[in-house]
Amino acid sequence: MMVDTQSEKVVRTLSGRVVSDKMDKTVTVLVERKVKHPLIGKVVRLSKKFHAHDEANACKEGDLVVIEESRPLSKTKTWKVSKIVSK
Repeated sequence: MMVDTQSEKVVRTLSGRVVSDKMDKTVTVLVERKVKHPLIGKVVRLSKKFHAHDEANACKEGDLVVIEESRPLSKTKTWKVSKIVSK
């Protein structure tokens, strides 16, 4: 999580891989996390896809990106790309 210095607001951030860049100014980001199963105790990988706003269409498929929460931009898009970690 990042703290916005001007308004002292906590901004949620996630990192993941771009799996689709076919839409205009929108990318689909796959975020994976590891969670211990409550009954079995095995560590399992859970994944979820988020639509994120990419104003400059800079992200390509396979890029590692950091996304941050924003106001709702459309029906499914409430995240925006804050930075590209690696191409």
